[in-house]
Amino acid sequence: MDTMKTSRTASDKYLELLSEKFPTTQSAYTEIINLEAILNLPKGTEHFVSDVHGEYQAFEHILNNCSGVIRERVQSTFEFQLTREEQADLCTLIYYPTLKLRRLREEGRVTSEWYAITLMRLVRLARHLSGTYTRSKVRKAIPVEFSYIIDELLHTSSDEREARLAYHQGIISSIIGTGSADDFICSLAALIKRLAVDHLHLVGDIFDRGPRADRILDRLMAYHSIDIQWGNHDIVWMGAASGSAACLAAVIRNNVHYDSLKILESAYGVSLRELTVFAEQTYRAQDGMDPVEKAISVILFKLEGQTIRRHPNWQMEDRLLLEHVDTAKGTVVIDGQTHQMRTRDFPTLDPANPYELSEGEVRVMDNLMSAVRHSEKLRAHVGFLYEHGSAYLVHNGNVLFHACVPMTEEGEFCPVNHQGQMLEGKAYYDYADQLARRAWHEHDQVSLDWMWYLWCGRLSPLSGRVMKTFERTYLTDKSTWDEPRDPYYSHNDDPETCRMILEEFGCDAGGAIINGHTPVHASEGESPVKAGGMLVVIDGGFCQAYHKTTGIAGYTLIADPHGMRIKAHRPFASIKDVLDLNADIMSEDDRFRRWPRALTVGDTDAGDQIREQIADLRQLLDAYRSGVLPEKARTK
Repeated sequence: MDTMKTSRTASDKYLELLSEKFPTTQSAYTEIINLEAILNLPKGTEHFVSDVHGEYQAFEHILNNCSGVIRERVQSTFEFQLTREEQADLCTLIYYPTLKLRRLREEGRVTSEWYAITLMRLVRLARHLSGTYTRSKVRKAIPVEFSYIIDELLHTSSDEREARLAYHQGIISSIIGTGSADDFICSLAALIKRLAVDHLHLVGDIFDRGPRADRILDRLMAYHSIDIQWGNHDIVWMGAASGSAACLAAVIRNNVHYDSLKILESAYGVSLRELTVFAEQTYRAQDGMDPVEKAISVILFKLEGQTIRRHPNWQMEDRLLLEHVDTAKGTVVIDGQTHQMRTRDFPTLDPANPYELSEGEVRVMDNLMSAVRHSEKLRAHVGFLYEHGSAYLVHNGNVLFHACVPMTEEGEFCPVNHQGQMLEGKAYYDYADQLARRAWHEHDQVSLDWMWYLWCGRLSPLSGRVMKTFERTYLTDKSTWDEPRDPYYSHNDDPETCRMILEEFGCDAGGAIINGHTPVHASEGESPVKAGGMLVVIDGGFCQAYHKTTGIAGYTLIADPHGMRIKAHRPFASIKDVLDLNADIMSEDDRFRRWPRALTVGDTDAGDQIREQIADLRQLLDAYRSGVLPEKARTK
């Protein structure tokens, strides 16, 4: 007698697990019907934003007005019923319902009649936006406290609306009568904004320059659907939180330079008092440089020197500049040229060991690192960046990365030597992503050093330029400040180059490369759309410091069922102006790609996943019908 047992395959085990969720043929084919119907729904609207750089109010407004989409939907829905001023009032109410209601109440405009009219308008707009989603998805998006009532108001077929009008009016009257109209308006406003944008892509640089990156991250952590591609200003904070002293010194130096120290001290609880005391006791202030800036800059360049010396394969020896400083003369030799420095105040610099920290500097950095390790809020924010972020993303046929793919002058991918590996293109990005995650979990010296390299290394894909922080700190000759950019930026307007990059990441020419990082000089006629629409640069300058250079206040990219369009935003004044004057961020719209037909969920990555689920369910059906698996009666 044959005693051998037939082992179950992985497929058999998977079908058994799937049968726990779908225990009968009816439940399986019902789910197949549901999934196939979803494939035919319109593709969700994606928004792409980058380089918000701590500018919380402007970023918050872009999220609230959904890059102008709310205003567009209000105009199309109420074009012949409301004046422009009435439309603007409704938009502002949706953007900032609590603040706007308070303002309207102060003006004496809030009456029972106003509530009734406004609630019906909001319901109508929400109904219009909900038409592109399944009822299940809309229900999940509705704020819990009014889920049943809003669901009743939204889902009415056209042939029964007149018959149910009295029913809906009764609901509205009850809402007003019970004093819950304000809460209901806030819930409807939240639902409208949720339905207007299905998914948000943030293509890097949340931190630095502006003062409130922490509030931006709080907002993103509550957002319904998001991914993040790390920028160099994100990675340096991630490196600091992971344990890189060089990254932490760079973070502090950036915040000193941009006068935004409150984010460290107030938001993250990292006290700079010891650094300030050390600086004031050690450095002079007579030459116009702040002692704190002097102290943290010397610490930074010492730590950078140590990092560069540990990795000769980086070929960054030309950035070892402290050893070329003559403190007596106040000069430094760079590339054979002698330059006068802003200061000769270097009391902790030992010419024999220029990259060794003094005892005081070690003590300051040890305490700062301890404060960072114990900052729960910072660790929560950085953990979120790791969980929802990556070095790059391929999504719906598009390739998203913050800065560049390092290239040679000839336009080929540049091989980069890291730890004995020659890496280029996608493989280089995969390696960067892997080591960044290792730094967060393992804290080994190689991966921590790598975080600093991603911040400012010569061939970093997240930076794409040679940073001249030393020259910008100490030299007044601005000709030395020029930061050579990677050859990528000389080739990224070439369709053949873009086609090569798309293919490298597994996409075809129908997709687009989406970058941030480099401000678009719109005032000089530069376009964010390059290579015939194959590449889009969406850093138009949320940061106020860029506005004079760029002439605008940021770009956002919108991908909807009909194509792709770029939005150029004018500067944002303040929330007060929005409330007082209905002063929205005005945007110029450029639809640079139109699809030959309206795209559906079936045309997206989600559609591919749904088709895989359908194939699995069909196998389960076959197993039930052939008797390989028995159906299970549902337990009550």
